[in-house]
Amino acid sequence: MKMIRNTKSAILFTGLTAMMLMGCSKSPSSNGGGGNTGGGGTVVTPPVAPVKTDVTMWLTTPDQSQLLAKQNVSLLFNTATNTNTTINVDSTTTYQTIDGFGFALTGGSAAVINGMASAQSDALIKELFATDSTGINISYIRLTLGASDMSAAPFTYDDSSGPDVNLTNFSIAMETDLIPVLKKIIALNPNIKILACPWSAPAWMKNNNNLSGGSLLPQYYSVYANYFVKYIQAMKAQGITIDAVTAQNEPLNAYNNPAMLEVDTAETNFIANDLGPAFQAAGITTKILGYDHNCDHPEYPIYILNNATANKYVDGSAFHLYAGDISALSTVHDAFPNKNIYFTEQATFSSGTFSGDLNWHVTNLIVGATRNWSRNVIEWNLASDPNYGPHTVGGCSTCQGAVTVSGSSFTRNVSYYIIAHASKFVKAGAVRIASDASSAYPNVAFKNPDGSKVLIVLNNNSNIESINIKYNSKIFTTTLNGGAVATYIWK
Repeated sequence: MKMIRNTKSAILFTGLTAMMLMGCSKSPSSNGGGGNTGGGGTVVTPPVAPVKTDVTMWLTTPDQSQLLAKQNVSLLFNTATNTNTTINVDSTTTYQTIDGFGFALTGGSAAVINGMASAQSDALIKELFATDSTGINISYIRLTLGASDMSAAPFTYDDSSGPDVNLTNFSIAMETDLIPVLKKIIALNPNIKILACPWSAPAWMKNNNNLSGGSLLPQYYSVYANYFVKYIQAMKAQGITIDAVTAQNEPLNAYNNPAMLEVDTAETNFIANDLGPAFQAAGITTKILGYDHNCDHPEYPIYILNNATANKYVDGSAFHLYAGDISALSTVHDAFPNKNIYFTEQATFSSGTFSGDLNWHVTNLIVGATRNWSRNVIEWNLASDPNYGPHTVGGCSTCQGAVTVSGSSFTRNVSYYIIAHASKFVKAGAVRIASDASSAYPNVAFKNPDGSKVLIVLNNNSNIESINIKYNSKIFTTTLNGGAVATYIWK
């Protein structure tokens, strides 16, 4: 998996002078989440009285001195004037509905989480998925339909030695880690959105008889469509509702393990003539998304949507950003404004830096994808072990989990905070609202179903800056150090 991205890193800085009400330099956790320790006795810090404020502010800084920390700072709307840059927020102008923010729950992620001691595993799942104020409220997850490269070994749900056209040997029984973790997640959030994506069809359906590379043989298109049907039905029998599927993960990447090449003509034919009709015949309402690959080929999803038959079965198009520009999402939206846009994968890597990844991912995904019509943002791989595994031979050996699990303890990594700045505050069913675009202060605004407003802002400068946020003809002034990201919430 080759990543092509902006490598601009934010500059480290001294901390904000405002004292924080919650949070600390390394997020503490009874589960081994990286809390600071020291010797020489217990230091008792007197409680700080909360200040009066109209706006709640949560902050992450590139030097990690503040990590999703609630700030004890007075942000009051007023009519004062000054010369600061002003970001205008307008809730009367609305755009797409938001389905949620989250991660891929790969087989490897499920394995390391399920391998923790029960109490610690449950606590981690609660922190990630509970809908109350204690966690980060992940509201969208991506599953791999069969193995991905972040599984211990490649497999599908029908690895027969020869053709099994009736799918007699189809089974999801090997998902002994994934299904228990999913059931715990759904118990916490029954409304969570789940997207499922295959890395490969069974080898016997392919022209190279291998789970890596090759393409689906046309004579098995209808069988493979029934494979999807059986998967959705099998998961439903476990109490797991699959909201959407894509026909193929990274259809132009045949070099992963597993992987399968599926060019635009093949995917269009498969959806139009087999997958769509199979779902319809089985009474399945799971959405079908096209493409699910990089932003450098918007002509691929447009080709699918230009086919009248495929178009009627396709809810929208899915994207990654290892190549291309995030504006490709708007290119496809503008061509088919009645179809939805989804952002379904982006990894952080062991070679990255906290400051650089925070800047790039917030700018391009949290802000960029949603300002370009995406209903969601999903980062890659929820959890991994300290060696960036499990992964297949030839799979990604440097993909960093949102959390690193070691035994029954875990630490939080940069993508945890990238997603949390949105997922904790922007609720499913929110709508994006208007806010001034800015390269100096990339930002995006939302209105939640309860009427609260959320604004996410990154200071893309190297220096500390004061900016105004204007809403309903009044402003509040906030100060951000270089490279810092903040989420502001007000009624």
